[in-house]
Amino acid sequence: MTAAAHPASAGCFHCGEPLTAHAVRAPIDGVEQAFCCDGCTAAAQWIRHADLGDYYRLRSAMPAPVGNEAIDFGIWDREDLLREHANAVPGGRALTLLTDGMRCAACAWLIDRALRREDGVLDVTANAVTGRIRIAWDPARTPLSQVLQRLAALGYRPYLAGGDARERARVRERRRWLLRLGIAGLGTLQAMMFAEALYLDFDQQMPLATRDFFRWITFLVSTPVVFYSGWPFLAGMARELRQRHVGMDTLIATSTLLAYLASLWETIRGGTHVWYDAAVMFVFLLLAARMLEQRARNVATAQVDALARARPSLAVRERADGTRESVPAVELAAGDIACVAAGDVLPADGVLLDDAAVFEESLLTGESAPVRRVAGEALYAGTVCREWPARVRVTCTGADTRLSQLTRLVEQAQSHRPRLARVADGIGSRFVAGLLLTALAVYVGWRIHDPARAFEVTLALLVVSCPCALSLAVPTALATAHGALARLGVLATRADALETLSRATDMVFDKTGTLTAARSELDEATGFDGFDPARALRIAAALERDANHPIAQAFAHIVADAPADAVAVVPGQGVEGTVEGVRWRLGQAGFAAARTDDGALWLGDGARAVARFTLREHVRDDAAAALQRLRGLGLSLHLSSGDARAPVAALATRLGIDDAHARQAPEDKLALVRRLQAEGRTVAMIGDGLNDAPVLAGADVSIAMGEGASLAQRAADLVTTGSTLARIPATIEVARRTRRVIRQNLGWAMGYNLLAIPLAAAGLVTPWIAALGMALSSLIVTANALRLTRAPATGEPR
Repeated sequence: MTAAAHPASAGCFHCGEPLTAHAVRAPIDGVEQAFCCDGCTAAAQWIRHADLGDYYRLRSAMPAPVGNEAIDFGIWDREDLLREHANAVPGGRALTLLTDGMRCAACAWLIDRALRREDGVLDVTANAVTGRIRIAWDPARTPLSQVLQRLAALGYRPYLAGGDARERARVRERRRWLLRLGIAGLGTLQAMMFAEALYLDFDQQMPLATRDFFRWITFLVSTPVVFYSGWPFLAGMARELRQRHVGMDTLIATSTLLAYLASLWETIRGGTHVWYDAAVMFVFLLLAARMLEQRARNVATAQVDALARARPSLAVRERADGTRESVPAVELAAGDIACVAAGDVLPADGVLLDDAAVFEESLLTGESAPVRRVAGEALYAGTVCREWPARVRVTCTGADTRLSQLTRLVEQAQSHRPRLARVADGIGSRFVAGLLLTALAVYVGWRIHDPARAFEVTLALLVVSCPCALSLAVPTALATAHGALARLGVLATRADALETLSRATDMVFDKTGTLTAARSELDEATGFDGFDPARALRIAAALERDANHPIAQAFAHIVADAPADAVAVVPGQGVEGTVEGVRWRLGQAGFAAARTDDGALWLGDGARAVARFTLREHVRDDAAAALQRLRGLGLSLHLSSGDARAPVAALATRLGIDDAHARQAPEDKLALVRRLQAEGRTVAMIGDGLNDAPVLAGADVSIAMGEGASLAQRAADLVTTGSTLARIPATIEVARRTRRVIRQNLGWAMGYNLLAIPLAAAGLVTPWIAALGMALSSLIVTANALRLTRAPATGEPR
């Protein structure tokens, strides 16, 4: 053994882990080496004294394990890949990836803690239910490849979220699990058959040679089940122990190895009992439960996976001479012309160049009917071209597309750890530690009372009380709920949005763009003192050109003579700017022309009026039905609008809203919310998310109608991806059902453990029944969470 075999610069001489300030140094073969701890020092010295020095040489010569150094992580640092899959965050970039080795809350905890220690890592969020990890890092301080190398060293191989490579890896992983399950099933049947023969020997008449023969045959059958089929649990235990954090895999693997090794010892010495059947049944039942849980994860993440796969890998681009070429979708750039055949998926965001086209936008908006688009209208990546081909000028590609924004919102929603999840994790972690102490006490007690049953009772206790159900109770329900919301066309952007929404008592609505259609129509334009109404319209169009407020849509078809400079928005009043050297104001009468408010839109210089515009708004077709359903859910409704008193009162009367407030500036809307909150109410605010940022942020929970501005930059807790109001009551129904399911799951998980642990400690539960009970407990929690997927698209309350 020499230093060259394992250089000290690589870290600990024995295990390779990074060295800290507490590193230990000791001589090996006359050369001083560095070790991360006393344990590694003792192991290396033992290897040397046992004449096993070739261990280090052979280890260095062996090929790297799957998912570690054998992978070239340098490709993750390529700019084209990061441009496609990463997005900018304060201080660096963020990327969501998948891993197939994260199976429980302990795994997520391990990944969180280990990666956060890496220099340059800003934030890490791991979700064991969805298998997703969101990493935010500073590329100036550390490359992504270094962070992923650390992840792989923990035993979690990373994949990009979506894509053909991930699908192929998922298929391979599913086949490996099926093979493990098949071997475990066959081994369990054989082990149970031989165990039955031994159990039926009531009078102990079986010759010892025959008994030992059956035991050794059972040992041979059980070995591949424990060490191949049960490898995921053994590997999980190794990861947890390396990080000094015990979790479910530690309990499962410990119970299995205890049963297997104790049985082997009893077989060798000819003891009274063996438990091979219990060991293989643990593995078989837990593998089956894990596969069913994985299927539940797939159901819960179906919407985000559909979003991730929606963008095609190839695109047809039109050259300058009119000819066409097929290129990878990642090579499209803003300004390119993409040609989409009927039935194909649009590869990037853009603007329609043809006179008209029909696109199916259900994946993005939740609305199933195809939508007719005309020249100049915006189109989004992931939508399907119907009926006839279309030409689209590309405006956004890669991570900037609306599809990518939606995908990130769903992934972030599923990776959030709300208060209930954190509480459940804390309970689970303390529960495991307490359980180990309880198991030790039970073993000591049974050794005193009935030594022959001490091991069997302790084994049953460890298995029956494994907190799998407790760990799955909250994250499974939340992941399923977020998937159901995504299918409805509602995306959560805050961790506790659903929990707060489920407790809402009052709902405050904005008017324009929320209860009325976002696109206002110009009804009449009147000039004063000989001012040309057509010129007034062109000035108004210049002022509103870059505004995102729904009123701006009324002037979108008018071509301005000159652009507006120094444009400023005055919240709740209007907009002002300079057009051809003149400072103009467009908005309320008092703001634009120092006149009495009459509900119209005025153009002036702040002191005198030159034109007056009346706009025509359309109440959303489903507004009355949606509000009626909200009342049926027990919510008190309020209307707070910046519009004039007359149109606000008319709309409130038409929709049956008793509490209506007109001419509300953003601070007035916020004051209304604060007043309701002071009365002990939980307030939900519904707005267009454009000019209502203060009140959206100030409400207990807020929902923004998802038309217009970038979804990723809203102040709301939830955003809708379409215009229909029917999804608002559906969202509240899903939130309330989620709260009920979480309470049921936590109640079941805690009740099961409180009942099962005393029974097992009393010796009333055999090991195989304990394994069955633990697996069924996890499946009950998962199946209960999956009921959330049955939320109807129409949102009919149950």
